Amino acid sequence: MKNDAKKRLEQLEILVAHHQKLYHEHDAPEISDEAYDALVRELRALEEVHPAYKKKNSASERVGGAPISAFKKVQHDVPQWSFGNIFSYEELIEWYKKLLRHLEREGSAPRGDLSFCVEHKIDGLKVVLTYEQGVFVQGATRGDGVVGEDITENLKTIRTIPLTLTQPVDIIVGGEAWLAHSEFIRINKERKTDNEPLFANPRNAAAGSLRQLDSHITASRKLDCFVYDIERLHESSGIVPPTTQTEELTLLSKLGFNVNQYFAHCDDIEEIETYYKKSNTQRKKLPFEIDGIVIKVNEIRYQHILGHTSHAPRFAVAYKFPAEQVTTKVEDIVLQVGRTGALTPVAELTPVRVAGSLVSRATLHNEDQIHRLDVRVGDTVILQKAGDVIPEIVSVVKELRTGKEKKYHFPKRVDVCGGDGSIERVEGQAVWRCVSRDSFEQIARKFHHFVSKKALNIDGLGPQVVNLLLEQGMVTSYADIFTLQRGDFEGLPGFKEKAIDNLLGAIKKATHVPLSKLLFGLSIDQVGEETARYLSQHFGSLDTIMNASKEDLEIIEGVGPIVAESVHTWFADSKNTKALEALLQHIEIEVVSAEATQGVLWGRVVVITGTLPTLSRERAEEMVRQAGGKATSSVSNSTAFVVVGEQAGSKADKARQLGIEMIDEQEFLKRLRS
Repeated sequence: MKNDAKKRLEQLEILVAHHQKLYHEHDAPEISDEAYDALVRELRALEEVHPAYKKKNSASERVGGAPISAFKKVQHDVPQWSFGNIFSYEELIEWYKKLLRHLEREGSAPRGDLSFCVEHKIDGLKVVLTYEQGVFVQGATRGDGVVGEDITENLKTIRTIPLTLTQPVDIIVGGEAWLAHSEFIRINKERKTDNEPLFANPRNAAAGSLRQLDSHITASRKLDCFVYDIERLHESSGIVPPTTQTEELTLLSKLGFNVNQYFAHCDDIEEIETYYKKSNTQRKKLPFEIDGIVIKVNEIRYQHILGHTSHAPRFAVAYKFPAEQVTTKVEDIVLQVGRTGALTPVAELTPVRVAGSLVSRATLHNEDQIHRLDVRVGDTVILQKAGDVIPEIVSVVKELRTGKEKKYHFPKRVDVCGGDGSIERVEGQAVWRCVSRDSFEQIARKFHHFVSKKALNIDGLGPQVVNLLLEQGMVTSYADIFTLQRGDFEGLPGFKEKAIDNLLGAIKKATHVPLSKLLFGLSIDQVGEETARYLSQHFGSLDTIMNASKEDLEIIEGVGPIVAESVHTWFADSKNTKALEALLQHIEIEVVSAEATQGVLWGRVVVITGTLPTLSRERAEEMVRQAGGKATSSVSNSTAFVVVGEQAGSKADKARQLGIEMIDEQEFLKRLRS
């Protein structure tokens, strides 16, 4: 085990150093900041457990990267540190306790709670600005914390960096150069037109702009800068040094620096948590990118007592927003049978928190995806989850392989398939299926799907209730659901009078169903939500679809020969049509209006992301479809516009990168009325 830990630590050290170089020196990251943070955290954790294996000058101790040779090197008068990171309220509490313990050891324990200054953590490029007699004389990057690059001429092009202060002081300050979202979009549009590689995010665009050898290029990109820290104030300046961090920000503003006005004073960690949650909710409304908040002990005298570790200040920490990308390990790969008998490989993961939730499983979709990613049991992988999107494995960190990882091979038999458990790969597709289609697992999943929110939406008929009804023999077909009476539920676990009333009401409500939702709910192979809507809009009635030929089906936009064959085969099966006829005795299909094909969004692709003020995502997407548009879950060049709510996540970022128009709910509703 010790040898495994040593090898893992060595691999991580090399990998972290590699990504540091790409990020800090070339502004060309290969992985997200969040995935990088996860690698650094694992490296530091291993070094703490196995200090004997820690390399001298480990990548875990480096602040940034070596200065590039294109600029003159600058020796910092004041050492530059990066902040340590925390990711949860529990870690915030632990950090606070560490502060108190350190102050107690130093004999300086506060009488009451410590107070704090909290600010946005701007995702830009750290800059160090030097003024003599109030005149800007030098600007540098952070570099490796000891030596940076002289980018004075480029920084002079930023209009919010004062060339002359309001008082003739000798001062060194720290700040963050950043690029507004709107400017980021404009620059990427230009680069796309000129066939140049696009910047991955505003931070890389800002860093790339400040490292231009031609300052005219920097000037054309309209960078901005916030100053947040006095690193040295010479006594000769005649200014009384501030005693708190909030006073320091006020002084910086009086001297003429641009200070982010969203900072706040917090008396305890509960107030910090409130500020954190509010910032996370409002972050997409800001003109600049933030990836968390920075917390600093407010009293300067306590900052001096707490001091620094070898790589970060003790008195301050970055409280990062829930990561949308993290690293974790694949512990096993198992098969999950679906409603159509399709077998989906699922990675069982070492539990990890991503996008605010604990994740232990992620779909691998199919055999081809496993081969494309080359994911193996035992691999370290980058896991991604944005908002309510299903977690997915983005890539494998192959540099961390030990040789013990195992390739996954589909078995010949799977018990939950029923019959003899045989499975087969569908010709021309990446899907493996159960040969037998009548196992309890598959039947149950079809019922789960039929009553789900996106199909008939029978609230109260969750998987556990459905399984119980199937096991008791109370339902054997979809039609049976609509014959259930009060007495069928009385005495069943969890069913009291109110719950029974609610469920019977939901069943009655489901007797009126749009054609597209019925088609989707029937578990016809290859028929998802979009295909069901295409069929519904084109044919208008169930009878017409049932009598359509394969040729009739193939000509519909979005329906190819494979889907047409599947739909035609399903309706040609007497077992299916007999069950459907029984179901139609209990439900009424809502007629499809032709208005959708004449709507204001006809032919336009729209993405809904984040939490909207009044509309659920499902309702907003339905409104898009009613207006003739297509609601999709991913942003691409074909997207007409993106409707953005709070906590929009990566889809909004992708829209900015591609220069896709983004609008709010109010504008969305206005367009629908036009």
